[in-house]
Amino acid sequence: MTLFQQLENASKEAVKSIFSIELENVEITLTRKDQNGDFTIMVFPMLRHIKGNPAAIGQQIGEYLKENTDLVTDIEVIKGFLNITVAATAFLKDFNRILSDANYGVKNQDTTQPGVMVEYSSPNTNKPLHLGHVRNNLLGFSVANIIEATGRTVNKTQIINDRGIHICKSMLAWEQYGDGETPESTGLKGDKLVGNYYVKFDQEYKKEIATLIAQGKTEEEAKKEAPSILAAQEMLQKWEQGDAEVVALWEKMNSWVYDGFETTYRNLGVNFDSLYYESNTYLLGKDVVQEGLDKGVFEKDPDGSVWIDLTEDGLDRKIVLRSDGTAVYMTQDIGTAIQRVKDHNINSMVYTVGNEQDYHFKVLFLILKKLGFDWAENLYHLSYGMVELPSGKMKSREGTVVDADELMEEMTSTAKTIAQEQGKLEGLSEDEKERLYNMIGLGALKYFMLKVDPKKNMMFDPAESVDFQGNTGPFIQYTHARIQSILKKTGFDSNKLMTATNLELTDKDTAVIMSLQQYPNMIQTAADKYSPALIANYVYELVKEFNSFYQNVPKIVEENNADLKQFRLLLCYKTAAVVKSACHLMGIEVPEQM
Repeated sequence: MTLFQQLENASKEAVKSIFSIELENVEITLTRKDQNGDFTIMVFPMLRHIKGNPAAIGQQIGEYLKENTDLVTDIEVIKGFLNITVAATAFLKDFNRILSDANYGVKNQDTTQPGVMVEYSSPNTNKPLHLGHVRNNLLGFSVANIIEATGRTVNKTQIINDRGIHICKSMLAWEQYGDGETPESTGLKGDKLVGNYYVKFDQEYKKEIATLIAQGKTEEEAKKEAPSILAAQEMLQKWEQGDAEVVALWEKMNSWVYDGFETTYRNLGVNFDSLYYESNTYLLGKDVVQEGLDKGVFEKDPDGSVWIDLTEDGLDRKIVLRSDGTAVYMTQDIGTAIQRVKDHNINSMVYTVGNEQDYHFKVLFLILKKLGFDWAENLYHLSYGMVELPSGKMKSREGTVVDADELMEEMTSTAKTIAQEQGKLEGLSEDEKERLYNMIGLGALKYFMLKVDPKKNMMFDPAESVDFQGNTGPFIQYTHARIQSILKKTGFDSNKLMTATNLELTDKDTAVIMSLQQYPNMIQTAADKYSPALIANYVYELVKEFNSFYQNVPKIVEENNADLKQFRLLLCYKTAAVVKSACHLMGIEVPEQM
């Protein structure tokens, strides 16, 4: 039983003994920094069951806890708040419980229950991944890790947008201007090569529009009549008809892109358990439309198109099938969601998609509920804001995006410069140094992206993110490395994971223990809120508490009291373990030396 649970049970027993009332729960929080005590028992919520002055009630409960338990040594009542100081023995016993759990905070997988599918990335195969994809991937991957840490099984997936007019634009430009070049012949990653031709198409298309406008066409007419766009539309029709030559080109260029994506994913440290392709899913959902018509969920217009009227739900009227019988994106998403539940043992899904699609997912989830799918109650849109750089917004067609690969290279290079200036790389081989630079650079990138609430727009400043001080990835990584140095210097024995419970503790000692105590609840809260930012800011606060502890207690290596020295080494050891665990949830590696 955790210390928190012991305090809650003791408080319930106190209320029962003093007032003959049984409470279902007692609200307990950490005591404010500017007040005395470790935990605060909230008296005001008890007034629904206990009549009287809240300060007097708090005083009675506090006195009972001091006299009848070995948990509390001192109390202070401030209006309806009972601040309690916990005994060092209680802290140390609870710390031993934490020490005994090798996977502290992380629950074992329950494979008997339906799992969760988390979708992220879902790129188009006409361009490489960019800065926006980086935030998407890091959020989705981290949320998947966090949910998995609560004991749920997780299937990480993406739907690859591998068909449509945008794909044909790259294909057409490569046919016209590529002269047969390949990733091998150019030395370019396949996704970059194909992306170059997407940009090339847009450049030529704009020239054609300008020419047509000069000939007297309106801009709208010119956009529709430009030879390039007409050729791309014709290519899309041929693809849909299964034209062998077009399909072969499509398969070849997509394979280039997939190889390029895989390299980026590997370098970024994310992966997937299943893949879906829009070329396979774009016809899904059409059969569901008929079922919806039969149930009265959908309605057919005179022109044959099928709609759903959601105006009574505060939304609008949405088309699900065109008059010519073709599906729209909503139809595909309905069909794909149903297919995923058939394919995997899941009963909930998380869609990591930018906030410009908020309305789309409101409609999608509501339609699935109206169609009668129980699991539709467990769908969540992990909506996130735009990422901007100090230099401004990005535009794919104009080739002004921040390329994901180049960004990672820049982060590693910046980390290398700063790490060399720090000058603490003695004994590392050149390969080990390069791995460390990469670890620091990617850690800086990931932490900076994830510490911001997903719903907020964010400004990503590469230089600020690699700072070794402040709320950054390198600061947290450095603390982990510092702890490893302490343990190595003192000859710490990790087989002796038990501490004496009769020690005198400082406020700095207990502050670190209290931070460690919060970790399991923080994981659960982060999973419930789909927010890696909670983990990021938790580990930052833990690291701050540890650094304050390290700077303010006698130097561990010089401690004469053997039991106290062992306790503080164990405190270092478990702090490092939790830092590593929390960073793992964010996809961040931590170094042993830095």
